[in-house]
Amino acid sequence: MSQQKFINPVFPASVIKLDNGLTLIHQEIPTTPVVVADVWVRAGALREPEPWFGMAHFLEHMIFKGTDKLAPGAFDHKIENRGGVSNAATSYDYAHYCVTTAAPYLADTLPHLAELLVNATIPDDEFGRERDVVLEEIRSCNDDPDWLGFQSLIKNIYQHHPYGRSVLGSEIELMQQSPEDMRCFHRAHYQPENMTVVVVGGIDKATAWELVNQSFADFSPPVDCPQSVQVKQPVITGIQRQELCLPRLEQARLMMAWTAPGVDQLRAAYGLDVLSVFLTEGRISRLVRDLREEKQLVQGVCSNFSLQQESSLFTITAWLEPENLDKVEYLIRTHLYDLQTEGIREQELARMRRLLCNEYAFSTETPNQLTGLYGYYNTIAQAEVAVTYPQQIQSFTIQELQQLAQQYLSPENYAVTILKPC
Repeated sequence: MSQQKFINPVFPASVIKLDNGLTLIHQEIPTTPVVVADVWVRAGALREPEPWFGMAHFLEHMIFKGTDKLAPGAFDHKIENRGGVSNAATSYDYAHYCVTTAAPYLADTLPHLAELLVNATIPDDEFGRERDVVLEEIRSCNDDPDWLGFQSLIKNIYQHHPYGRSVLGSEIELMQQSPEDMRCFHRAHYQPENMTVVVVGGIDKATAWELVNQSFADFSPPVDCPQSVQVKQPVITGIQRQELCLPRLEQARLMMAWTAPGVDQLRAAYGLDVLSVFLTEGRISRLVRDLREEKQLVQGVCSNFSLQQESSLFTITAWLEPENLDKVEYLIRTHLYDLQTEGIREQELARMRRLLCNEYAFSTETPNQLTGLYGYYNTIAQAEVAVTYPQQIQSFTIQELQQLAQQYLSPENYAVTILKPC
């Protein structure tokens, strides 16, 4: 496949490696009174060894249960008392912890977040109480048919790879874990070489560097703990089909999926992002126009490309009546075949470029959006590639996109999960 050459745009932020191995990314926006500090850690579900599945997400909860210096709940009180907000999330490739506050208050809040991340004590009594909270989260998700369908789909695709299991873990797995296990996982992975601190907003570089350098200074030495097992990435051969019958489901779901390259092939990944827009973005996109607007076989249809570190995922989902399932799946396969044989028209490519570049521009306007963008890319690849996206999108040709469709979106090799009402 041809590789387009282009000049990388200038990265607007500073990337600084601290002496202890932690990475600081800083961008000053003098016009805003707000500062966002977002700490990204390479400690997602991908790092979990068996039988510690679900621990990365559970640890995200326990991080906020205090240290020897901060009682449980004290961090939230300190943040909210200054008008700030905090948030956290865990995925397969990362966990991250974010604070948004007025610029003058960052010096009063970031050290507390650093204290939680570096020195979490994971108290025994809080461990039991918070495990009940996570178990209730799992039970709530098990009442969501779309969540159940997606979990079934990825398990069918990824089998024993970490991407094939729930980030939340299961009730059985969580009940087997102990505070000692979690302390081990924390000490092994919450180390400076695994951390990126992104600071964006109304704060200059020297001040941000000094604050981060002081706040993230006293890491305990890492400990040895069980390591996750490397699992070969799956290859879908033929049609891997499964069907679920769920009570209280009002409409059927058709969920089709293909594996795609991870960050080691970003060019191909970005091209699949373009193809996702081509298929279902807007009323005149191929699948929406044919299946919903003209034939009225579906209530809705969407596609999505999820970039992941080791293996990405391309999905097409339709909401429809059960009697239309076979016909809609056949028509989707037909559209994919047409895409591979007849290609894309020039006006369609221009529309996709415009949509994706505008979407990128709208998603990089605020400090919160920028910290998420830089932190995510620096965790799974490197921060600088984040700003190459628009130029990459503009440089795709019809021929290259057709080749990507032929290589990754086979009408004969995919996984499909069908949800039907009982």
